[in-house]
Amino acid sequence: MLDFDLQRHFRLGKVLSIAFRSLSALYLYTIKQALPIDKVDANFVRTVKNCIFSKSIPTPLKGPLRLTAASKDVIEGILDLDASVTRSGDFLHYASGGRLLPGSVPLAHRYGGHQFGYWAGQLGDGRAHFLGQYSNKKGEVWELQLKGSGKTPYSRSGDGRAVIRSSVREFLCSEAMHFLGVPTSRAASLIVSEEPVLRDQFYNGNVKAERGAVVLRLAKSWFRIGSLEILSQSGEINLLRKLLNFVIDEHFPFINPDNPEKYLVFFSTVVNETAHLIAQWMSVGFAHGVCNTDNFSLLSITIDYGPFGFMESYNPNFIPNTSDDEGRYSIGAQANVGLFNLEKLLVALIPVLTQTQQKQAKIILKGYANIYQMRVHQIFKAKLGLLGEDEDDNDLIAFLLKMMEDTESDFTMTFRELSEVSAKQIVLFLNQMWALDDLSHHKHFSDWLNKYLFRLSRQQDDSDLDRQHRMKNVNPRYVLRNWMAESAIRKAERNDFSEVELLHHILSSPFVTQETAEEAGYAARPPQWARRLKVSCSS
Repeated sequence: MLDFDLQRHFRLGKVLSIAFRSLSALYLYTIKQALPIDKVDANFVRTVKNCIFSKSIPTPLKGPLRLTAASKDVIEGILDLDASVTRSGDFLHYASGGRLLPGSVPLAHRYGGHQFGYWAGQLGDGRAHFLGQYSNKKGEVWELQLKGSGKTPYSRSGDGRAVIRSSVREFLCSEAMHFLGVPTSRAASLIVSEEPVLRDQFYNGNVKAERGAVVLRLAKSWFRIGSLEILSQSGEINLLRKLLNFVIDEHFPFINPDNPEKYLVFFSTVVNETAHLIAQWMSVGFAHGVCNTDNFSLLSITIDYGPFGFMESYNPNFIPNTSDDEGRYSIGAQANVGLFNLEKLLVALIPVLTQTQQKQAKIILKGYANIYQMRVHQIFKAKLGLLGEDEDDNDLIAFLLKMMEDTESDFTMTFRELSEVSAKQIVLFLNQMWALDDLSHHKHFSDWLNKYLFRLSRQQDDSDLDRQHRMKNVNPRYVLRNWMAESAIRKAERNDFSEVELLHHILSSPFVTQETAEEAGYAARPPQWARRLKVSCSS
């Protein structure tokens, strides 16, 4: 067994500084532990045992390469680079997997997972390569990964590639979610090629050639529930304990490594943060689409953007993924799916918990629903500008959501338009606000509005302008609706990346009204063709 010594190898900070800036004095992060890598040093698909990673070299994209999008916020704010480096040929090759950074040993991570409720066995990074860790000048540590960079030992029957449409969606949504304030992985760049990649987008036998693309993405950690499940399921308990200790030491510094209850504290933290994350998803109408345990981060951040969708008309049964025939991952089911995934996390942890700790963990898990409901309540109170506590607030929120469901009112714009008008002028301006106008057709709208205005009137020392300001800061005017992403993708597939750039710019300030966004119709009623859009797991 080979040990991948992170202390010796993950010196990507210096590598990046030399490769991109010719600077040699960046803080170098040191990790005190080693994690085992696969003793088989080859890239063929196989069942892997007794390791966390396998060595895997990216496969360079064929044909001319083109940088089509880059996040200045990531490049400069996380990687400490000047944005001008993205225009260099070196960046193009390093960020697409065509050239290895000096001293880099790319890795693919081994994990398993429950997919659509069933144990799927070994999964792993089938088209992603982990380049290393970088510690920036803020003291933050980020893991860099390429997606779409070729086959690995975990590719199964896949080709290791990603195509333009899925890569555009991942790049845009990673950054959009960050600026919405939702914990998420980040995207540094999007590089496309002329390499043909065969895809059956809707699994209906209609295979066509698309073009390959690679996203350089970052996260504080890419470990997920499935990272622990595969070890527990395989009976690799010493390695399970080793990985848990590593994750706790690196990402949960408030947990004392000598605390005999440390695994229980870890579990309690993940339960709490997962509930908070899903509540935040709900607050912006985000449906992940594939909430398998291999897509749920141990750090409770949003990862692995696939057939996601932002809900337009409010509908608890909204399903973004056309492959989800039974609606297991509908937006309204996400909280329950989170609980299911946490139950599987607990099962994975059982070998390292005492009998007493197992009982305590089950009690902790029973508290998940309350944590989630409390957070959702807090968030939706803020979305309505409500201060203080009132026993009728739950009913006020539920009443509004039921009316929105009945009238198919737009989720994002209903809350936003409530943010943009004074309490006294809501009725006067209804015909100028399309989402609220839809809502006003409900037979109980006047009753709800009177209750809402009365509730606001009882908020002491709160002006209407203050309320609007608060609400505008939590109710975005723009989200990455599927039709907007699709419009950008259709142009991108014709080598026009102007709308990708426009959306990236606009979604970096989703709470601010922007003239270019208004001209593009991004806050207007969605076009009719948007209703016919489908998104699948094919990418």
